[in-house]
Amino acid sequence: MLRKVLLYYRTLRRLKPVQIYGRVWFKLYTPKPSMAPAPPVRTVEHPWSAPIDGSQKMLSATRFRFLNEEHECRTCGDWNNPTYSKLWIYNLHYFDYLNDTDADAETARTIVQRWIHENPPGSGNGWEPYPLSLRIVNWIKWHLAGNALDQAMLNSLAIQCRHLSRRVEYHILGNHLFANAKAMIFAGCFFDSTEATEWLERGLAILDRQIREQVLGDGGHFELSPMYHSIILCDILDLINLRHAYGVPETDRRPAEWRQTASHMLGWLDHMTHPDGRIAFFNDAAHGIAPSPNSLKAYASRSGIGYPPRPTAMASHQACTVIFTHLQQSGYIHIAATSYTAILDVADIGPSYLPAHGHADVTSFEFSLDGQRVFVNSGTSCYGTGDERQLQRGTAAHNCVVVDGRNSSEVWSGFRVGRRASVRDASVSSDAMKSIRVRCTHDGYRRRNGPGHCHREWTFRETGVEIRDTVDGKFHDACAWIHLHPDVAAQPGNHGVSLTSGSYTIDFHVEGGLVTLEPSTFHPGFGVSRTSQSIRIRFDGSTIRYYWHWRQR
Repeated sequence: MLRKVLLYYRTLRRLKPVQIYGRVWFKLYTPKPSMAPAPPVRTVEHPWSAPIDGSQKMLSATRFRFLNEEHECRTCGDWNNPTYSKLWIYNLHYFDYLNDTDADAETARTIVQRWIHENPPGSGNGWEPYPLSLRIVNWIKWHLAGNALDQAMLNSLAIQCRHLSRRVEYHILGNHLFANAKAMIFAGCFFDSTEATEWLERGLAILDRQIREQVLGDGGHFELSPMYHSIILCDILDLINLRHAYGVPETDRRPAEWRQTASHMLGWLDHMTHPDGRIAFFNDAAHGIAPSPNSLKAYASRSGIGYPPRPTAMASHQACTVIFTHLQQSGYIHIAATSYTAILDVADIGPSYLPAHGHADVTSFEFSLDGQRVFVNSGTSCYGTGDERQLQRGTAAHNCVVVDGRNSSEVWSGFRVGRRASVRDASVSSDAMKSIRVRCTHDGYRRRNGPGHCHREWTFRETGVEIRDTVDGKFHDACAWIHLHPDVAAQPGNHGVSLTSGSYTIDFHVEGGLVTLEPSTFHPGFGVSRTSQSIRIRFDGSTIRYYWHWRQR
């Protein structure tokens, strides 16, 4: 009992007061939906630019595919079917599938009408603020794409907007509050009335504050997830698109800031993208949820937005170069050479009051060779509170050192964190050997009578990489885990492991530790699990050294 109380204390003590009293208010206050008729609709002044296709699929009027799972929605009860996952139900209520260019307009209209008749105001998952926010935006997008909303749809949309304005998620903050603000701005531009102006002004006021808080100086989103970063970036591009379509005076002073923010976010995303054109798997990140980097670039380009060239520091090696970019505010480092790319995490777990999408992955890294991923974090395939969620957030699911079987940050439940690893002395430098050296220390295992700091040092050269891991103090067991992409073949070799990736053979050598190959799984998307292997290196002493170089077969 005491242990549980302490865990809650370590988790709750970092929250903002608004998150605590906001949660109490949210549970105690249940507003009655306002059923007044919809206000007039504002006239569109300029064409709505085609947004990004929806990632969700409407297979028929009663069958849908989200999160790599297909389910039916035939009856009223299926909108809240308890046998489906909460996240799948949320996706059903988002209506992102309306934005799929392959979606049949009449089928879509039928589903919208069904939703109105089968989801009474204020009742069920669809009336929770987050799916409510996304649905408001998606219905308005669908209208702007040329699908007129009839009076029943307009009335329902207005009821939803009023309800959201009374259920803003101050108790959650982060990307949820951002989505609430975006929806109110969309509603305020779409409708033309006094109450619509109030929605618009409130949404803009929230957004002004949240952009400055949530988008860091290097362009990264403060939850430090490439997936959620992409979602927020798409939100800002949608707002720029909306402002152009309606030209509402209240939005006049925002476009320059929104464009600059989008440009910086595009630059950050570029550094967190592998040569295969897809995001790295740090914190909660998976393919198929957020728009891809290339689709975001194309959307930005249609809005006349580019992004600045990468700021770089360079170390030369004969005619070749190794280039690094340290994204200091968010805590990631991008390394690029002629044949490889590496992305390193030297960041804290996220905002102290909002680590919900954080993993215990400090000092982890990902590595691609000749455009193919070789060393990967295990990814994210589910939310919820089950064992698999705990494993995927844990340190051992990342390319990290695990000490005495513990996680470097105390991740628990679905989205909670108690103790957090704190990063110290992260630095990047070049040396006389024309290499890039990255050093980082964290205190994630620092406990009374336990180990002290963990130190990791990477050395990057044109044709090889070396890592040195050291654990201070007393410990019973320490292991470094290195996870292989499923397409990488592995077999034991002399003093290490022999790997095959594409046309390359990679010699992976270890000093100071015992090497074994372990079965593992890789989760590139929700609902996806692929068989893979991991390299496990057990420390003989306090330090291990491992390095790899490659050659074409």
